[in-house]
Amino acid sequence: MSAVSHTSRHTAEGLRGGVLPRLHDAAAEMERHLRAVPPAGPLPTGAAPSPSGGAGPGGAALASWTAASKQELGREFIESLARGLTVITAFADTGRDPTLSDIARATGLSRASARRALITLEHLGHVTVDGRHHRLTPRVLELGYAPLSRTTLSRIAQPHLAGLAGRIRDSASLAVLVDDVVQYVARAATHRIMTVDVTVGTRFPAYATSLGRVLLAGLPADELDPLLAHADLRPLAPHTLTRRAALETVLDGVRREGYALVDEELEAGLRSIAVPVRDRSGAVVAAVNVAMHSSSRTVDECLDEVLPGLRSTAGAIEADLGTAARFGQVAVV
Repeated sequence: MSAVSHTSRHTAEGLRGGVLPRLHDAAAEMERHLRAVPPAGPLPTGAAPSPSGGAGPGGAALASWTAASKQELGREFIESLARGLTVITAFADTGRDPTLSDIARATGLSRASARRALITLEHLGHVTVDGRHHRLTPRVLELGYAPLSRTTLSRIAQPHLAGLAGRIRDSASLAVLVDDVVQYVARAATHRIMTVDVTVGTRFPAYATSLGRVLLAGLPADELDPLLAHADLRPLAPHTLTRRAALETVLDGVRREGYALVDEELEAGLRSIAVPVRDRSGAVVAAVNVAMHSSSRTVDECLDEVLPGLRSTAGAIEADLGTAARFGQVAVV
């Protein structure tokens, strides 16, 4: 922060005595606002998006948030772009064709900044003006509707799975339920040697996998009962559950705890843990798991080291799925 004065108005001593204290006060006030604003970054799992549709706060905090983001990221953060996108998404929050004052109030921008953003958006064809009121044009759909409308669940999940696999050094997968089997639709593999060769499209019996148990536990009773009634619960490995009553007890635990851990039930030496992925209505639409050799981690280590990352990854997938679902139906593959 600086103050510039013509030499005819202030001497050097005058700047020190009359202006410098005010600069200190202004800088201290700015720092106080910056400390009160959350840093830029991804939304935590379960957090509500801001009017800007991203990680920053809405309302009057926006100006401070963009300044804090600029300070954190420097030249990499384009403050004017952030403000322009925020103005676009503010239309959804006003509930009507907003005026300049409505936009300024919804975004926390000054009227001058909001006015410049609206003039620019009007010039680009994204906003039209009717007297004091503004409305978005269909052209705004060009900003993202087309790619979002073609998004699949596997595409949404893939980068999140890759991030998880990189952090924990074990393979991570996403699967959906097809009748009484699970089908892998996305996967991020590591270079560890696994005894099970799994690729996208691979299918396994749902009853003997962590993915399957999460998906079975998410079914309503009228769908689960006939499925279990016709399931062929064969022994596949040393500890495979083959009794329906025992499996139903395990599924009750999965619903209660929010995860499934399977230890040497699909194949000897294979351990896996899975959590559900839910859509905007709360229905279980997929499951995410991490699979490993049983010698690499104990059961307790799976719960302490892997489960939190799994839940965080599922939350990130759910957040992206919820956003994409606002623009169209998301295919599972």
